Amino acid sequence: MIIIIHGTFSTPTDNWFPWLKKELNAITPTFPTPENQNLTNWLDVMKNYKITKDTILIGHSSGATFILSLLEKYECKAAFLVAGFTGKLNISLDPLNKTFAEKEFDWEKIKENCKQIYMFHSDNDPYVPLENAKNLQEHLNAKLTIIPNGQHLNKTAGFTKFPLLLKKIKEI
Repeated sequence: MIIIIHGTFSTPTDNWFPWLKKELNAITPTFPTPENQNLTNWLDVMKNYKITKDTILIGHSSGATFILSLLEKYECKAAFLVAGFTGKLNISLDPLNKTFAEKEFDWEKIKENCKQIYMFHSDNDPYVPLENAKNLQEHLNAKLTIIPNGQHLNKTAGFTKFPLLLKKIKEI
């Protein structure tokens, strides 16, 4: 099973999610955002999906950050974090992302539960600085692919398809 997790102010029909869903026959749950957006409510949504050792998780922005909390609880085959982050970003979305990003993560448990973690980040993301991604990469020992001029790797930046991400997923 492949699960694609959207971020704040997003839906499963945004960005490259519909394209990737079709390419991979993935599942795209809908999470409450911005109304009622918090870690507890998003974990409640995930109770409808069984994460196993064969599951591949793909998340964008706060959806990628949410995956870290899932990996503290569940084993999975691989995780792909697109524009992921932890901590404050010093932007207006910080209060919405607080329960996801501003917590102590069990990095060892995350790495134990998921041996294959891949990160994709832009060198000019207007919301999540590259330095933030590099810090996350260090905690996870993840493979980081930097996309030049990719901004937030979303529809606004022209990402209605994401062939490089698809290629990496298919290599698993």
